[in-house]
Amino acid sequence: LDRAMVAAAWEGVAGADLACLIVDAAKADPDDLAEPIEALAATGRPRWLILNKIDLLPRDKLLPLAETLARQGGFAEVFMISALKRDGVDRLLDALAAAMPEGPHLYPEDELTDQTERMLAAELVREQIFLQLRDEVPYGASVETESFSERKDGSVRIDVTVYVARAGHKKIVLGEGGARIKSIGSRARRDLERQLERRVHLFLNVKERPGWDEEAARLRALGLDG
Repeated sequence: LDRAMVAAAWEGVAGADLACLIVDAAKADPDDLAEPIEALAATGRPRWLILNKIDLLPRDKLLPLAETLARQGGFAEVFMISALKRDGVDRLLDALAAAMPEGPHLYPEDELTDQTERMLAAELVREQIFLQLRDEVPYGASVETESFSERKDGSVRIDVTVYVARAGHKKIVLGEGGARIKSIGSRARRDLERQLERRVHLFLNVKERPGWDEEAARLRALGLDG
């Protein structure tokens, strides 16, 4: 999974209008970052440096770090943010929007997504896993829509399986007495009903599957090359 995610990121850089390197300021080591910074510079794409978690680093250490990395990578812009506290985030978003070139609409104005309804169901469940669990668990989970069927009353039944690599992760996803998976399902169902504009019956199942993150088919389901 890690290899596939890194490969997908570099593939995206090749066709990007702007590449941003996001660095954990609290843990950043210029020596450790030398290789990815050089590789990013070699793409020839416009690039910005974004230092995150600035609230965890004293200012007298933050500024020298920013100067060193900016010089090391030849970044056109440097932004310092705290995503958790939202410090500097709005300024960054405004700058990103202003930097993007104008172009034709790639999709009709009334089209909300280019994903199929099955993919949308999996993504909304995955979103709730990220929002409610955070830390390392979401990165060790794969979400797949097993079935999507329409009922006579116009509603739909959707069965989704959450695969986790470790037994400990399964317990966390389920929660005490099933409370966490119930909350994940409830909020995902609400979002699905808003997107699909009809009633949704969502059923979630959690399965332990060691090594799923090395299976090519599951990586492709995540939009990654296995």
